[in-house]
Amino acid sequence: MSDRFTDKTVLVTGAGSGIGREMARQFLAEGARVFAADLNPDGVPDGAVGVLVDVTDPQSVEAAVARAVDESGRLDVLCNNAGASSTSDPVNCTVEDWDRTFAVNARGVFLGTKFALPTMLAQGSGAIVNTASAAGLVGLKDRAAYCASKGAVISFTKAVAVQYAGTGVRANCICPGTVDSPWVARLLSNADDPTSARADLVSRQPMGRLGTPTEVAAAALYLASEDAAFITGTELVIDGGLVAG
Repeated sequence: MSDRFTDKTVLVTGAGSGIGREMARQFLAEGARVFAADLNPDGVPDGAVGVLVDVTDPQSVEAAVARAVDESGRLDVLCNNAGASSTSDPVNCTVEDWDRTFAVNARGVFLGTKFALPTMLAQGSGAIVNTASAAGLVGLKDRAAYCASKGAVISFTKAVAVQYAGTGVRANCICPGTVDSPWVARLLSNADDPTSARADLVSRQPMGRLGTPTEVAAAALYLASEDAAFITGTELVIDGGLVAG
């Protein structure tokens, strides 16, 4: 196993399940001290420091970042991974659903970045990896707020990358396609015919299968590592060919 993150401090949001949990697990396996933040930190992997956080709340996010910095003296990697789904079209999407989706998916990324940057800039190094989505690059039916919020994550990532290029701080995002995760399982459980709905999701992937949290997390670790030292402001697509198709 690689030791790319030995002596590094990592903060991952949405680390209680799915992709975020797998990110935390892989960072731990590569030697990092991991602060795993979630609304329900009971599910974070063994060895991580569980942190209760609401990514929509500035005080909560600021406290989570401060805890990581106070307890380790630095912050090397921030993965703004926490996200919320929305399955409405533009007409039927309520204002409340729109605002909730943006609060988690876009404001949460902004807040994590806002509070992590001062430490990273002071130490002259740091990697921010935001979880966007292939849905931020292409339009999908019944995902109006979700597509828009993830598109905002991509644009914000680029703005941060350009703002701080040359400081030692990099910002990139990953754009997963449909991933076989607890989040997707919840969406399918609400479908009239979950089996048919899953088959539809699989059929739209040119590779003929869903992605895995392990594959997506590995992409995030690559962007966070020194292997990607010359990469900033990019969106790394992990989608089985969905966007290309």
